Amino acid sequence: MNKPDRPIRVVFADDHPLTRAGIRAALEQASDIAIVGEAADGLEAQRMVADLHPDVLLLDLVMPGLPPAEIERWVRNHCPRTTVLILTAHDRDCFLAQAVEAGVAGYLVKTERVQRIVEAIRCAARGEALITGGQLARAMRWQQEVGARWESLTEREREVLRLMVQGLDNQAIAQALHITPKTVECHVTRILDKLDVRSRHEAIMWAHTHLADLLLSPDG
Repeated sequence: MNKPDRPIRVVFADDHPLTRAGIRAALEQASDIAIVGEAADGLEAQRMVADLHPDVLLLDLVMPGLPPAEIERWVRNHCPRTTVLILTAHDRDCFLAQAVEAGVAGYLVKTERVQRIVEAIRCAARGEALITGGQLARAMRWQQEVGARWESLTEREREVLRLMVQGLDNQAIAQALHITPKTVECHVTRILDKLDVRSRHEAIMWAHTHLADLLLSPDG
């Protein structure tokens, strides 16, 4: 491989210090990659990209601050020369679909070999897309089978579903959301209809099966 005129400048973001140390140790083995910043949350990652204009942002999927999809869209609009790669421990179709929809260049899992991650950074710096056909198929299937149902729920219905998953009954949900139990009952009925399930238990099992923690969080 021909050496580039300058090192590939990388910012990486992960909220676990030990993980960041491992990523740094791995990337420092590549002479053509220069680590110019480490971030512990989404807001810090965004600030570093704005200040440092790296070639590649290597971004963890689940961490405090801004959601990765929002960071990707911000980078695309404000620092278009920076390419975003996701590096995550969560190889779930839900997360993959969100990342693909946001437009990230690649979606890597932390179990990948170090050399694979290094090569992905090099490819991203050259402007190459790393989302595979298999990943696109998974994302499209999730969107068709799951995403459309999730997106059909109103924000209030999503709140009710989150609390159902946490094990709260209608009375407790009503208290948590400062609404009446009758209103909760109406929301639950609409949730069951939109998810095409027959019972509260089936709705909870559907959410556990198809929606990762990110979607069931308040920011999801």
